[in-house]
Amino acid sequence: MDIYSCVKVAHVIGAAVLFGTGAGIAFFMLMAHRARDAAVIAHTAHVVVVADTLFTASAVVAQPITGATLAHLAGYPLFSGWIGLSLILYLITGAFWLPVVWMQIRMRDLARAAVRTGQPLPPAYFRLFRVWFAFGFPAFAAVLGVLWLMVAKPTL
Repeated sequence: MDIYSCVKVAHVIGAAVLFGTGAGIAFFMLMAHRARDAAVIAHTAHVVVVADTLFTASAVVAQPITGATLAHLAGYPLFSGWIGLSLILYLITGAFWLPVVWMQIRMRDLARAAVRTGQPLPPAYFRLFRVWFAFGFPAFAAVLGVLWLMVAKPTL
């Protein structure tokens, strides 16, 4: 297998990890939230934070490296056309993902404190969850846009 194919496989795996981990995290956090059980939320949020740290963060770093390498090897200009637009969407995704990571850590900590003290989840948890949930929509839409651009490679 040539270098271009190897890098492309790595890039596609990274895209799948970003999409899959993001969708999985959203699903499991939503299901835990719906349970309204602080212990379930604390455990789920702990696993989500670990998954974001191991998988999402790794793919976030690898994607621009493999993408830039592919663009260079294929002779595409990096900051124009569909690649430039995908980079903008990638930055939009990151602008929503970084605060979400902090929110997940804070929601985990709030749920842990509720379990430890035997108190209900505090209003701060519910406020954070609403913002966390809202941030998922533009981030998810931007990721879908990047995936479409990668596949369609439209002339822009």
